[in-house]
Amino acid sequence: MADSVLEQIAALRDEDWGVREEAAAALGELRDTRAIGPLLRVLKDSDRAVRHAAITSLTAIGPAAVEPVGACLNDGDLTVQESAASILSEIGDARVVDLLMAALQSSDWIVRMHSAKALGRISDARAVPSLMPLLQDKVKAVRVEVADALASIAGEAIPSLLEALKHPEWLVRLHAVEALGKIKPPDAVEPLLSLLFNDRDGAVREDAVRSLGEIGDPRAVESLLTAMADVRVRVPAVEALGKIGDRRAVPALIGVVAGTSKPTQSRPIDGCGDRWDEEMLAMGAAVKALKQIRDEGTIPTLIAALQNTAIRAEAAAALVAFGRPAIPSLLDVFKKEQDENILFHVKDALAQLGWRQEGRRQR
Repeated sequence: MADSVLEQIAALRDEDWGVREEAAAALGELRDTRAIGPLLRVLKDSDRAVRHAAITSLTAIGPAAVEPVGACLNDGDLTVQESAASILSEIGDARVVDLLMAALQSSDWIVRMHSAKALGRISDARAVPSLMPLLQDKVKAVRVEVADALASIAGEAIPSLLEALKHPEWLVRLHAVEALGKIKPPDAVEPLLSLLFNDRDGAVREDAVRSLGEIGDPRAVESLLTAMADVRVRVPAVEALGKIGDRRAVPALIGVVAGTSKPTQSRPIDGCGDRWDEEMLAMGAAVKALKQIRDEGTIPTLIAALQNTAIRAEAAAALVAFGRPAIPSLLDVFKKEQDENILFHVKDALAQLGWRQEGRRQR
């Protein structure tokens, strides 16, 4: 009886790259551990498609392939190192933590990126000291994966991330802020508020606001209300207030929607056709924030916002989120409004709230 695994292993040596690719893919479906060695050798194949098939198959074989693949992180061929790191980033096995930490020092950014992703999947606290320096890696993709990895390690990484908020390099501070926003530790609120008002880099201040919104701690509300006066962080501050959901923010958000609390300066946005003002973005964000907070006292503000072309769709969606309490106000607009564009959104909102079905039952 023929052994299909051995047949496919033999086909890996065929002169035709298409045959080799099919054989490599088939071995992944068979998931037989006898194929691990031959597939590892295929990682040096001259054809990219064949190499990709081998990577996919070794990933499918999974845990049994981890240690042999881990050894390839020390291969002299950087392409093999990249492939090995990619496989390990998908499997995430703690047996190769030490090898992955060493691979973070690779001269190849793809190896560093996949190794960081793998360490994030494993979530071993031992990796924190090795990951932290890469928050200032020259390649953004590496920095992003490192920040995600530190966020996945969570508790063990928090002290190092809080310390990184004081780092002289703005990129380190930026990615530390982003990681803290993903972890959401209450201990980060005060340090992030300090960055919001004191950091010299605008991007860091913006991300500090976003992370405060992700953490969702009401302690940040008053500071975020103050920060709304800063054009650079106005929109993310409004968004953060919506995520926190504290009703203390409602009067300020109403002011933004109504256009009665504009900042002293606003930046234009160039687009196709019309020239928009950045305050329009703040108004849209404020409507969405009111939708999240869902204070029924804001329904009249959202009804009035239907008159504004820039935020009409957001206002209608927000009113739908209020449910039945929004129906009387929407019906009032429906009866009196002449503008077809406004009526379109009002009718759609009422339909989503079930008004049309109720009207039919009453006939």
